[in-house]
Amino acid sequence: MDQATQLRNIIKSTTVQPRSVARVITVTSGKGGVGKSSISVNLAIQLRKLGKRVVIMDADFGLANIEVMLGIRPQYNLADLIFKGRNLRDIITSGPEGIGFISGGSGIQELTNLTKDQLIKLSQSLYELDQYVDVIIIDTGAGIADSVLEFVAASNEVLLVVTPEPTSITDAYALLKTLNKKTDFLAENTLIKMIANRVGSPTEGKEIFDKLNVVVNKFLNIKVEFLGTIPQDNTISRAVIQQNPVTLGYPNAPSSKAITELAMMLNNNTVIDQQSKKGISTLFSNLIRAKRSK
Repeated sequence: MDQATQLRNIIKSTTVQPRSVARVITVTSGKGGVGKSSISVNLAIQLRKLGKRVVIMDADFGLANIEVMLGIRPQYNLADLIFKGRNLRDIITSGPEGIGFISGGSGIQELTNLTKDQLIKLSQSLYELDQYVDVIIIDTGAGIADSVLEFVAASNEVLLVVTPEPTSITDAYALLKTLNKKTDFLAENTLIKMIANRVGSPTEGKEIFDKLNVVVNKFLNIKVEFLGTIPQDNTISRAVIQQNPVTLGYPNAPSSKAITELAMMLNNNTVIDQQSKKGISTLFSNLIRAKRSK
């Protein structure tokens, strides 16, 4: 019996499939410095205000972008759940407006070496998380590192953040091109939506999408949709320095209004229905299978 089959059997034999699973939204970008983590945090807050139970998972391993932005230092992280006997509630830190936050710790390389008992613990905990929350936002690292691509490939709903900088657009295409080559990536099961951040106008944001979409349609077997824009706004920088999310510190700022609108669009999205959602437990199962098959 290979390791992937063993993993599936462990999950089936030790957990009960919940009646519903959380909606998992993975936020990524082709390069750093495009505002990805700020968007993740503020979308989470606005979705919470819309009545959703939301948890952010910081998957930019080795860095602490989300906890720095929130001004929160978690006591425990995902590694503590897997290796140190902590339970799910221990590793969820309370954030503003009632959102939850999970720190990823140092990395997921250890996932390839999990024992049977550790796999059981992880699968049970993640099934519990699927039932405990409505939306899980995964904030990945930037670029085309394996740790980023593995999360994106395992997800079925992805937000791709791009800015007007030429390098941001070319790096976003590079991410999609590399993703397209991954054998474990199924384009037909993945909804990718682009957010144009720091734009001068909605028209500029749509032009960025059109530029990217032309080459994607021509050369890749991937479909990208346009979600919307967030304007250039200096209040975001002030909010980051103050460790206070912009939608809370400056709710009337242009960027806050735009993010609120994007959250409402996501909340009203009916494309990701209950049957098509994978949930966080399935996402991590896919991650482990992909890493063990290498």
